[in-house]
Amino acid sequence: MKTYIQYFMLMLVGCWQMHAQTNSKKPNVLLIYTDDHRYSGIHILAGEEVQTPHMDELAKEGYVFDNTYLMGAYTGATCMPSRAQLLTGRNLFQLNGLGSTIPKEHVAIGEAFQNAGYHSHIVGKWHQDNSSLARIFDSGGSMMSRGIYLTDHYRMPLWKWRKDGKYKKEDAFIYVYDKKGNRTTRKVAKGEKKGPVKTEKDGPHTSEIFGDEAVDFISKQEGKKPFFMYLAFHAPHDPRQAPKKYKKMYPEKKMKLTPSYLPQHPFDNGHLYLRDEQLAPWPRTKAVAQKELSDYYAIISHVDAQIGRVIKTLKEKGQYENTIIVLSGDSGLAVGNHGLMGKQNLYDEDGIHVPLIISGKVKGQGKRFDALSYIHDIYPTICDLANIKKPISVTGKSLKPVIDGKQEQVREYTYHAYRQHQRAYRKGDYKLIEFVKAPDTKGKGKKYEEYVAGSRVTLLFNYKKDPWETTNLAFLPEYKELLAKMQKEMRKKAKELNDYKEHNGYTVDFWDYY
Repeated sequence: MKTYIQYFMLMLVGCWQMHAQTNSKKPNVLLIYTDDHRYSGIHILAGEEVQTPHMDELAKEGYVFDNTYLMGAYTGATCMPSRAQLLTGRNLFQLNGLGSTIPKEHVAIGEAFQNAGYHSHIVGKWHQDNSSLARIFDSGGSMMSRGIYLTDHYRMPLWKWRKDGKYKKEDAFIYVYDKKGNRTTRKVAKGEKKGPVKTEKDGPHTSEIFGDEAVDFISKQEGKKPFFMYLAFHAPHDPRQAPKKYKKMYPEKKMKLTPSYLPQHPFDNGHLYLRDEQLAPWPRTKAVAQKELSDYYAIISHVDAQIGRVIKTLKEKGQYENTIIVLSGDSGLAVGNHGLMGKQNLYDEDGIHVPLIISGKVKGQGKRFDALSYIHDIYPTICDLANIKKPISVTGKSLKPVIDGKQEQVREYTYHAYRQHQRAYRKGDYKLIEFVKAPDTKGKGKKYEEYVAGSRVTLLFNYKKDPWETTNLAFLPEYKELLAKMQKEMRKKAKELNDYKEHNGYTVDFWDYY
């Protein structure tokens, strides 16, 4: 009897040890960042016609944060500060300049995981400096945005990741197909012209390339130390290209436009004429908007398929249940909303509202949270979920207390800025947007009136009742007191956040003209 009891106890201890080892195994982290991907660009989040079965499945299994936003940008290339905020966990006003460089004292998320014994890997788009790229990651696949850009998903200049951080223009290559249809590479020709827009006959899509390399990396990780992978797709950024079978999913004439569709923006928002807005003619007729929306949904469905391939590989390799998967976009995109095409604005879907899904190892059965959050809150949230020490340079707020049911909100408000032209403040059910037509630089010898006479515009929305921001309440007498209160609070928050006068040498003169 004694022998049997001893044996039974040993078995229990052994099982407990195995269970403890399994639970103590460090989780992998897959951070997927899509480009110009608005919140409503995932079907399950807003019910729009876009088909995203793989992202939908992540949302059904994990947690969804319905109120996550880009804080803003001091440049029309909002991708750059958005990524800097994600990677450093710092707000817009705490970045180094416009966000193009990540100084060593701003410990990036890849470095935090390196310090915790992880292998840090990158695939895809990089919008910061080369020395940071070499410092933050141990390895990488194909990289883009290192100095040449052909504005074409099928002929995108790429570089293989380099530990020394040196990316010469003459070393750039393009994936193409040979006469037999096999994938190969060629050097980017000197002086190669941008466009015209090409098709899948010319080469693999960037989403396919990055998907392939993520799959390849995961396939080789068995038995190795845990990984942190930053998978940064260029899609659905323009040009809105996708293989024909995805385009056919969205017949242009049948596209249902959003409630905020307008043929033209009703006033000068301060930065109305720039590259993104020149991608479609004025006015944005119904046919124009339908064509652009069809293209947008097609490229989203295509990148969804590549994400599906990556998830499938995690499952096949037995890594899915031990991988924290985080999916977010870097900004919204108008594509016809409010008469706009780009993301250089502070409307929700048009510029700052992004999806945030946490899934994989983190099981939430599709639970959704209303907690206000920013993109720079993602970093500390991942650290807490993976039980990784958060660097002191990180100032974002973790959403883990919300996941754990300890708090409903980690923020009482959100504040947003776009260049010197627009500011927004959200609190309770309401969102205030203010516009001024401030000059790019303070002109010498020119009077204030020459720049901004009659150009200030105030918008107030009940964003819970009116999520597409179609009804301005600012002029109604019953909102006079609320409007004045929010305007006063917004100015106060601007000072607290240091959104005033100058930001690391960059003129921020919104409040001079407000």
